[in-house]
Amino acid sequence: MDGTDALRQLMPSHPGAGDAVDWIAVERSWGTGFPRDYREFIALYGAGAVDDYLCLLLPEPRAPEGVEPAFQGMETETLNALDLWQHKAPAGSGRSGLIAWGVDSSADILCWRVIEGDPDAWPVVVWNQDDGAWLEYRCGFAEFLCRVFRAQFDACPLGSTGLWGNASPRFLHHDEESRLRGRGLDPWTGEPDPFAGMFSD
Repeated sequence: MDGTDALRQLMPSHPGAGDAVDWIAVERSWGTGFPRDYREFIALYGAGAVDDYLCLLLPEPRAPEGVEPAFQGMETETLNALDLWQHKAPAGSGRSGLIAWGVDSSADILCWRVIEGDPDAWPVVVWNQDDGAWLEYRCGFAEFLCRVFRAQFDACPLGSTGLWGNASPRFLHHDEESRLRGRGLDPWTGEPDPFAGMFSD
């Protein structure tokens, strides 16, 4: 069973999830292909969050020169990661590039370390904000998530253990989360949201 199939069993998608992406435009903009398991994830799940903690980013073409990239988008988080990498890259990591694919509520940034060759071989690197250090994992995107959900690393890579060993993680696409909030519900509990409407015009 490959990583995407294992992830699908651990964390089922929901109706209406998934995003269509112009991968030719995205990959031309970034100057590289993207890992197959990530492309499959975006088609099946899309951009959204896991248990209101881990935000998985939608691939987007890079902003033209002189234009600000999308707030909290893939390019913005990649620039944040590269700034941290420049100052605190692990010894022996060379001149690797990074592409961010996730962020969490602990201010961790989850990336691929972009090395020459097959994108499916890119390792995952995590900026752990609590430790102020980069951690590298010799696995791909889907396998990394599965191993977090199964607690299969020596220690939790993230700042919170909420997903660590979580046997039933829940994914919500951003649009579904917005739809539920619009109905006055807390998307993560299904209960009425006591703050619904407080911040609207």
